[in-house]
Amino acid sequence: MVERLSDEARSRALKELPGWSPVAGREAITRTFTFRDFNEAFGFMTRVALVAEKSDHHPEWRNVYRTVEVVLATHDAGGVTERDIRLAEAMNTIAGQRGGI
Repeated sequence: MVERLSDEARSRALKELPGWSPVAGREAITRTFTFRDFNEAFGFMTRVALVAEKSDHHPEWRNVYRTVEVVLATHDAGGVTERDIRLAEAMNTIAGQRGGI
């Protein structure tokens, strides 16, 4: 089992993750990605899904047209872990390659 990050470690990690912020009232992190259109948003989700499946760590997310809202937390650990930070970093990289903001 992976260990939940301390408040301090989570805060430090968030400083290195542009666009990500804590979820109010829950130990999780969130970001909304915006793309030019649905095709780009869906392409982003597809690429992230491959990374998530390979790492056996899956996001909570919601897609409406050109936006993708993401929440990351490791349910087994009861909060944010290194697995969430790594997936958030991968999402930022993929979004940058797809033109997301």
